[in-house]
Amino acid sequence: MHTVSWIEMVRFSPTATERTSTFESEKVLSMSDELRRALYSSGASVDMEFLPPDLIGATEIFTMEHREKLCSVLPARAQGYMWSLAFSTSQHGFSLASMYRKMQRVDSPVLLVIQDTDNNVFGAMTSCALHPSEHFYGTGESFLYSFQRIEEDTSPGAHGPVHADDANKETDSDNQSDAKKEDNEQSQTVKTKFKYWGWTGDNMYFIRGSNDNISIGAGDGKFGLWLDGDLYLGRTQRCKTYGNEPLTTREDFIVKIMECWTFI
Repeated sequence: MHTVSWIEMVRFSPTATERTSTFESEKVLSMSDELRRALYSSGASVDMEFLPPDLIGATEIFTMEHREKLCSVLPARAQGYMWSLAFSTSQHGFSLASMYRKMQRVDSPVLLVIQDTDNNVFGAMTSCALHPSEHFYGTGESFLYSFQRIEEDTSPGAHGPVHADDANKETDSDNQSDAKKEDNEQSQTVKTKFKYWGWTGDNMYFIRGSNDNISIGAGDGKFGLWLDGDLYLGRTQRCKTYGNEPLTTREDFIVKIMECWTFI
């Protein structure tokens, strides 16, 4: 029987420094887990700066601000990769069949973005390439997003009453009135507020496509985002999959431009 000497016991006993180091490691791991959950939880907002990677292909929709906001909520499988334009209605036509063909060799998540005829910008992140299927497919990495327009009136009279003396000065001549009207029209600026909606867990109706239409998110006969076979008419409604608001100012919209981006 081997007898452990006092020296060996001391040698294998953790010191106070080692115990502290182990505890600190556990604390760091715990904080990392919390940050990861915050990053990927539905509707999370993390005050971090993300530098968008290079684009392979030209976009007619995305601004740098759009890309920065989206980079902050991309799933892990899409972070840090270059964005490659796989499909564009401007280049490949308004056809769902054409979009399916361009997706045949895609092996990454897909970022779909739409600009409608009212210049609203919105879309979806899907966990895989879009293709026709009799059943719903995809995973909880998918989400819907929208850059909601907020019109702000920055004209002098927008935030308070105009005094009588000032009003008299402004109506000295017709020319001054016309100039004032033009200035007021130019002072109305449009800002956007970025919102996104992740998977609620209520159902798994992520994506379903046919030759006639494609839908992303569904429930109770409503669709988070629906497009017809010509990629011309669309609809957006509240749906159980994402618990989203309508993505645009009108439930029924007309597509002006649509792009699909992959990650390579």
